[in-house]
Amino acid sequence: MSTDAALPRVTITYCTQCRWLLRAAWFAQELLTTFHRELGEVALRPATGGVFTVEVDGEMLWDRSERRGFPEITVLKQLVRDRVAPDKPLGHSDARAAAAAPDAAPQDGAADDDEPADDLPADDLPADDALAADGG
Repeated sequence: MSTDAALPRVTITYCTQCRWLLRAAWFAQELLTTFHRELGEVALRPATGGVFTVEVDGEMLWDRSERRGFPEITVLKQLVRDRVAPDKPLGHSDARAAAAAPDAAPQDGAADDDEPADDLPADDLPADDALAADGG
């Protein structure tokens, strides 16, 4: 793929001592899958000392030490999207799209997310301890 303008570069710096390579690689895979046309590169940069950061073209989007943890993938995708493709919809996980939709379900827990599916009666749902015994 050849373009006149350079596409953005995401750099994920991860701690090798903490064994965060797999987490960093998964984030990279998710970002490349979602932004396959908008990103030029996702780089994994090994480091030490508990570091885990995500940058776009040198601009810090996430620093584990400042934010006290790792980002949820939906949050990370929103941060990257806001930087590289502000008009790109992210589907059901997009908080901006849900807030802008006039018929969106309330975000304060008032939606019936806890209701069982229409095609499965509540008494046919497995108990939590049954799920735990199955490893699910």
